[in-house]
Amino acid sequence: MVDVNALRQAPARSVASALEDVAAFGSFFAVELGGPGKGWHPVGDAYADGCADLIAKTVDRYRTHELRIGASIVQLGHAARLWSPVLACTAAHGIVPDLHRLERADDGPALRLPASPTGWYAAGAPRLADLLYEVVVGRHLDALAAGLRVKVAPRLLAGNASSALAEAARAVLVARPDLRGTLTGLVGGLLNTGRLAGSGTVTGPDLSFRRRSCCLYYRVPSGVKCGDCTLAG
Repeated sequence: MVDVNALRQAPARSVASALEDVAAFGSFFAVELGGPGKGWHPVGDAYADGCADLIAKTVDRYRTHELRIGASIVQLGHAARLWSPVLACTAAHGIVPDLHRLERADDGPALRLPASPTGWYAAGAPRLADLLYEVVVGRHLDALAAGLRVKVAPRLLAGNASSALAEAARAVLVARPDLRGTLTGLVGGLLNTGRLAGSGTVTGPDLSFRRRSCCLYYRVPSGVKCGDCTLAG
């Protein structure tokens, strides 16, 4: 576990500025900052409930009776909403946002942080991949996995996390081609860390990715195999 107390804290205004800047990279990069208290709840409450509300809505939307498919889709989407701003802020601004006060919208997957968010300078981390892994997987995705009310293979969830990471990196690369070297290093380090190790590999300079598991999306009516799926041929 990373000792975040040993890291150099970034000023709240710098963290907020970084988050606001990368929100322009795409919808999964957007994290609201501050606002009225109503309509939001601590994301930890959603984890304890296994995001059951989102899973039920997802199962209904995709017209499937398999709860594990809904759980996989929800976890994959949430992983993307975590990795995207964290990876983008780290690569583009050298700041790792602290997500421990993260909130989720009552009526959907949108995320919010306080108006004065905290974070750390990436340059102060002894091994940056360990810090990013702790921020996203250790503090969030592991908690979500533990709260799921339906059994989903750990290998599948790890593949989802890695797929979401790679997709976030490609989106950053489109917005900021000059960050290719930084992104390649970060993604490579993360794919050799903790539960992500062995879940997939980067297959090209554009950060294309091939996972070693399947998210199950092809099992929904009219579903298809994703481009990075191990079953895609």
